[in-house]
Parts: sequence; C-alpha cells; structure tokens
Amino acid sequence: MINFIAKPQKGRGKRLLEQIEARMIAEKIEYRLFITEQKGDAGAIAERLTRTGERKLVVVGGDGMLNEVLSGIVDPSVCSLGLIPAGTGNDFAASAGIPKGIAALNLILDGTTRPVDYIAFADGRRSINIAGIGIDVDILTRCERMKFFHAKSKYFFSLIASLFTYRGCRLRVSADGGKSENCNAMIAAICNGSRLGGGIPLCPGAEIADGKLELVVVDCPKRSKLFGALVKLMQGKVFTLPFARRISCERAKIEPGFPGFAQYDGELFRARSLDATVVHGKLFLYRS
Repeated sequence: MINFIAKPQKGRGKRLLEQIEARMIAEKIEYRLFITEQKGDAGAIAERLTRTGERKLVVVGGDGMLNEVLSGIVDPSVCSLGLIPAGTGNDFAASAGIPKGIAALNLILDGTTRPVDYIAFADGRRSINIAGIGIDVDILTRCERMKFFHAKSKYFFSLIASLFTYRGCRLRVSADGGKSENCNAMIAAICNGSRLGGGIPLCPGAEIADGKLELVVVDCPKRSKLFGALVKLMQGKVFTLPFARRISCERAKIEPGFPGFAQYDGELFRARSLDATVVHGKLFLYRS
C-alpha cells in the first residue's frame, strides 16, 4: 500500500493528482490519497499511518510538507519515503535529484530506495534540508503576513523589505561540542541539503548522504554591504567573503540571544536553540 499525502490543489496541482491516481489505477497498485486541511495535518497523518504499521509514504508537495511528514513519522528507519515535488521552491528535491511533477512517480514505482541523512534536534524536531536563524527567518516572517500575494512575489517583496531593515541576529554557534563563538549573523544555518528559498545555493557541495552537517555562518556586514553579501549568497559565492564560513560536522548548535523563530525547511517554529545531530543513512528515499 502506498500512502500519498497532499494539500488541496487547483489548476496544475489538481491535474498532477489526477495523473497520479490514473497511473496507480492503470497499474493496479493499491494506494490511498490523504488531503490535508490545515497546517499540521500532514504530520498527524504520517504519525497515525506509521503508528499503525504503514511503511510507504509519498509527499505530494514542497519542502515544508516534506518536513511535516518526516517529523510525524514514528520511526523513519523502517519507512520508505517518496517525494513528488509540487511546492514553490522544491529545494530538497533538487539536492536529491528528484524530477518535478509526474516524472517523480517513476522513481517510486520502480521501488528502489537509497539512504539519506536527516537532522534531528534536541527538542524533537527534524529537518531534511536546511534549518536556521537570520535574514531567512525575517523574510519568511514577512511572507506569512502577505496573505494575497503569489508565493514567489511574496518572497521577492519580503526580501527587499528585509534589505532595508535587517540588522543581524546575535547568537552563539558551535560545532561538534567545541568552543562557542559569539557573532551577529546575517544568517546561521545547519545544512543537509545545499539550497533554500527556491534555488538560493546557500551551501554548494553539501551532500545529503555523507553523514555530515554543514554549519554555515555569515556575519552581518555594514548596511552598505548587505545587498552585496546577499547577491554573493544568491550566486553561491558567499564563502568568498571574509565574514562567511562553513564547518563540516556531525553536531551543530545555534543559540540565539533570546528565544524567537527558526525555520526548518522553510517552516517557521519558535525555538530556544537549534541543537542538531546528523542521523546518517536511517531514512530511505525514492530518488535517482
């Protein structure tokens, strides 16, 4: 039994669900389709299914829904997880080599999974792509306030607004239990995947199955240099800047000066800190 979890869809998304169902019926493969109604439903569905013994789950959506499902699974090590990218950014799908749309179903029906890593946090949350604190959270917070804009338009206008107002985030970072470093960060992130925000290559070269996390810290420059730093980040060249660094590790910790919001695969949650450990090869994903 393959269990598909999807948001309500219109237009192209609705046609994608119709294509999936038509293919499953044509090939006489048992399946169920679960449609969420609100935020949190995908995780609750994943928990309920895996708690009752279901082992094959497929997300029809983007990074946020994938995060919800991964976080809801009772024991990821005994499950097979599929992804049919249908979100706005689809950043993790790019890192995993999963094609967009119905072509992704071929990987799932082929039946071959490959192990990938994910990030486990001390507070019980999980992430499969990138989690962090900084200007990315500032942008996403603004996006959530824009109710009547297209997703990509919201991100663009929020980014512009953040450019004029963002002053950095005071925090401490450490890797593998080493000495903590104080900084005022433009962005601090713990990466399994390489990109975020619909294609921004925050950590080029990050591998999703190497047993390593990448702790990325970019200090907040003077206001006059913030735009230039963001351009470098969007070009995948942020590490050419003297105030940017990357540390490969198995454990990473980001502690903000005060509790606030952090983003986990593009989803905002309140967090006192990000205390992360890599879980190596214990999640089995349908991918190329």
